[in-house]
Parts: sequence; structure tokens; C-alpha cells
Amino acid sequence: MRAAAIDLGTVRVGLAVADELGVMAHPRPFLPGGNIGQLVEALATLAESEGIELFVVGLPRNLDGREGPPARRARRVANALAQRTGRKVELVDEWLSTRQARERLREQGLDDRAARQRVDSAAAAILLQTWLDGRKAAAP
Repeated sequence: MRAAAIDLGTVRVGLAVADELGVMAHPRPFLPGGNIGQLVEALATLAESEGIELFVVGLPRNLDGREGPPARRARRVANALAQRTGRKVELVDEWLSTRQARERLREQGLDDRAARQRVDSAAAAILLQTWLDGRKAAAP
């Protein structure tokens, strides 16, 4: 199953796509996050052109576990994406994925300024890879 992951931000939306075998997540260039309608259209185009069957959308939670405005936005985007594309959409806890992405980019030698353009898609790749690995572990 070909899957893509989305790490929602209000300015940039991180994007990652799984390889054809569903084994590895690969970050893609970020998408603009300011307009939900345009974002959903861009993701619908991606789904058609790359055969995406499922979207994994990061669900941000507050440190106390509750959902705030970013989580409500993620739910709105997930619903709009499912309605527009007819693809399955799963909301997945994105606990600390952006922090992990920043750490990994620093380990690669990127400073904060250089990492800023990559961190959202790196977080989406972490989210997707975690989802892919969990799916493999649950398979009989």
C-alpha cells in the first residue's frame, strides 16, 4: 500500500511518501500550509500522480495529552482530504516528531537556519516511518 504522511503547520506542511514496497519513508518538499483548500487540492494531485492509497496525518496534542486548536485543524484537514480524494486517512499521534527531526538534522550537520526548510518534511518522514514499522510489526 502506497502511503503518504503529513505534518501540518500553519506556514509549512511537511510531506513524506513511502516507497512502492511500503518499507521506507522519503521526505518530499514541504507544501504551503496557509490555505486548507489549496493544500487538499495539492494532496489530491499527489494521490493521483503517485498512487497514494492512504494518508497518515499527524495529530498534535498538548503536553498534557489534550487536543488544542492544532489538533482540531488536523482533524478538519483529514476530513477534507478523505472527502476530496476518497482515500483512507488515519490520524496518528505525532508526539515529539518535530523535535526528533530537528535533532536528526543537527546530527547531519545542518544549522537551525538550514534545517528550517527541511524540518517539517523530516518530521513527516519520521511519522510515516513509525507508522510503516508499526504496520510491519502487527502483520502476522
